[in-house]
Amino acid sequence: MRRTTTDGTTVVRETTTVDQETQRTQAVGARPAPSLARAGGSMAIATVVSRASGLLSKLLLITIVGVDVLNDSYQVATTLPTMINELLLGGVLTSVAIPLLVRAETEDEDRGESYAQWMVTMAAVLLGAGTVVAIACAPLLTDLFVSSDTDANPELVTAFAYLVLPGIVFYGLSALLSAILNTRNVFGLPTWAPVLNNVVVIATLGVYWLMPGEISLDPVRMGEPKLLVLGLGTMLGVALQAMVLLPAMKRTGFRFRWRWGWDRRLAEFGGLAFWVLLYVGLGFASMVVLTRVATHDPGAITAYNMQWLIAQVPYGVLGVSLLTALMPKMSRAAATNDTGGLVGDLSFGNRMSSILLMPFSALLTVAGVSIGLAVFAHGASGIEGGEAIGTALALSAFGLVPYAITLLQLRVFYAMKDARTPTLIQAVIVVVRIGLLYAFLAISPPDKLAVGVSIAMSLSFVVGALVGQVWLRLRLGRLRTGYTAWTICLTVVASAIAFGAATGLAWLVVHLLGFESRVANAWVEVVIQTVVGLPLSFLLLALFRVPEVKPAIGKISRLVGRR
Repeated sequence: MRRTTTDGTTVVRETTTVDQETQRTQAVGARPAPSLARAGGSMAIATVVSRASGLLSKLLLITIVGVDVLNDSYQVATTLPTMINELLLGGVLTSVAIPLLVRAETEDEDRGESYAQWMVTMAAVLLGAGTVVAIACAPLLTDLFVSSDTDANPELVTAFAYLVLPGIVFYGLSALLSAILNTRNVFGLPTWAPVLNNVVVIATLGVYWLMPGEISLDPVRMGEPKLLVLGLGTMLGVALQAMVLLPAMKRTGFRFRWRWGWDRRLAEFGGLAFWVLLYVGLGFASMVVLTRVATHDPGAITAYNMQWLIAQVPYGVLGVSLLTALMPKMSRAAATNDTGGLVGDLSFGNRMSSILLMPFSALLTVAGVSIGLAVFAHGASGIEGGEAIGTALALSAFGLVPYAITLLQLRVFYAMKDARTPTLIQAVIVVVRIGLLYAFLAISPPDKLAVGVSIAMSLSFVVGALVGQVWLRLRLGRLRTGYTAWTICLTVVASAIAFGAATGLAWLVVHLLGFESRVANAWVEVVIQTVVGLPLSFLLLALFRVPEVKPAIGKISRLVGRR
């Protein structure tokens, strides 16, 4: 870790060069890794397409189905397989699989092949058994998530649950196969796989729209064609998302065989898994409370899910790419007891999360209502549905950066094979979240419950980021928190100035054009605020001489110079 001087200010250089990372990779016997920028760039492109296709599928869902009891029931049911998968194994796989696979790759003569085979065997058996139990208990799951005094339709939730719960096994296998591919430096296909899922869902919605008739609510009939198409089509998309990864596994040289033996690291995995399962269980409990609270207002759970989908677009494109590319690096630093490298990766990730996501957080704040109207105020949703989604988005967008930082902090603990601390931090987050959810249920107007639920989630992530930073400081020593905080302050100032100017310009253009349609005005505002605000934010960061922005500015300058 050497020091360099930038514009007269002494700063710590915290990112390893490509050569240093290559040497470290070769030292532990792992496969050569692509550069962080190359890996992140390829994932960002794939994630853009994935998020865009996912947004299109949700837009079609809102347009065709609307924001009412039918969509609320579908939203609750399709959430069940993801949460149960997390509770069974998905949380363990996404949190501790990569660190353990990296260690097996560096320690074993077969470079972790048998360990990966054991993980796949365990996942298939556990997820398969869990899927059977979940389907048998579908009515009980509905009772857990939907209270008797809400406006949701429990019978319809149960009917959809029977059709989508088989997706549990495919969600889990998709997470595990993606983790194995990531440790083998294959990042692209796992990021592209959800696109296939979205395409299947879009096709399903098209078939649903073309089919005559409606889904009956009183009574709910399990054999109705439209119900079967919507439920089974959703599950088929998840299945194909997992199956498309199998050829890529084969190309890396992985050969699957059932492996049932015992390994000294299985006890280590079990110890980590216990705490991760407790972590996931706490999250599961908070989502149960959130769902039960939100279903007191018809359309609130749909509005919450839609605003969360929009808020996740910038994180999915930029934050996930950064986190996925950093995770193997942090795991290798932890495996070699390179505390300096681990702290450097953490600090770099925190600063880049702020630089990349703060301008988008500002955009969602000032343009949230306009985005809701422009994207969702169509078909069965209408102006009221679009405005509800947009308001929830605008008032909760401040949680985007704390959310990204919290996830990065937790991954640092997992890289150090510490699953206990993330669970304790999760407990703090969940206690705060549940308290806020019930507080907003008590004080929010009935038609504004989606806003209260969304704000509660964002505030809980702010608490999580603060608690995580303090805990890591106690564990690792100095984290260069001052440097990170200064970078965050610069991004806040740059974003505020940029989007203040963009919003003023959008207001002027809207009044000059004089459209009568609220949707048309919303589109004008969104376009101007995006086209003006985002570039201006990053330009101001460059003018503020934020070090992490310099490589991008230099590359752009070279390209312009060639022109």
